[in-house]
Amino acid sequence: MKWTQITIETTCEAVDLLSAFLDEEGVLGIEVDDNVPLTDEEMAAMFVDLLPDEMPTDDGTAKVSCYLDDSFDKEEIKTKIKNELERLSEFIPVGACNIIESETEDVDWMNNWKAYFKPFRLYDNIVIKPTWENAPSDVTDDDIVIDIDPGAAFGTGSHETTRLCIGQLKKYMKEGDLVLDCGSGSGILSFVCSNLGAKEVLGIDIDETAVHVSIENRDINHITEDQVRFLCGNVLADKELVQSIEPKYDIVVANILADVIIPLSGVVQQFMKDDAKFICSGIINTKEDEVRQALLDNHFRIVDTVSMKDWISFVAEKDN
Repeated sequence: MKWTQITIETTCEAVDLLSAFLDEEGVLGIEVDDNVPLTDEEMAAMFVDLLPDEMPTDDGTAKVSCYLDDSFDKEEIKTKIKNELERLSEFIPVGACNIIESETEDVDWMNNWKAYFKPFRLYDNIVIKPTWENAPSDVTDDDIVIDIDPGAAFGTGSHETTRLCIGQLKKYMKEGDLVLDCGSGSGILSFVCSNLGAKEVLGIDIDETAVHVSIENRDINHITEDQVRFLCGNVLADKELVQSIEPKYDIVVANILADVIIPLSGVVQQFMKDDAKFICSGIINTKEDEVRQALLDNHFRIVDTVSMKDWISFVAEKDN
């Protein structure tokens, strides 16, 4: 299927307002291309291992692109964009305001990233393999090979925070444990736990797309629903979901972000057995003290802290 790509040449100041406008119009795949340098924290959060050696100079310009299928009246959308630029120009600089139309195939913007996702050894005996790639030559019978197609979901598993979680799961999880994976993404940690001997894993994510993708990945890896189950929901906001989760878990793992782990630490104990462990990762080192204090304030005792580059992982248990 071919899509019409609409690209607006504008300024960095207008990016957020234009993006919000396009979102309200129901267009797909909004992209922003600017020359604003990334901070170290932003680069880490992007899960990017390599960046170009030379970055262009920030000149204040930006391009905002979106994609239209055949259900859109292209001329009508372009007219609306032109009118919105004129309106915004009364308040902020909007730049060149050129509106460029082109055609693109699905593969141009949905699948190109696959060229950069290669098999890799996540941990000593755990290998993550994209479904469209062959297994690496160094894989042995003792390795756990997990096939993943992230689709539009978050997580190829290559980031330090995932490695930190794996190390702590290997250290604290026992054969036959029940595991709750909060923020399960594309399902990697859930599948790792199952392969490491968990009796039952429940993965929860707020993103419906992530849940759909993780279920597909579960089937690809020949894991049954009795072994690993996925639900869509928000344990911080959905009381009915919280009440449906039994307090039976030996391990709760959350590889999310510090700003989610902080409120989660006030909720998660009700899912845990008395001697259970809460393994949390995704914590940038600038947030370490805040997360530690949140755990202590919510009656956890921190039993282990590990780090990798700029990232921190805590293991905590109930302070009974």
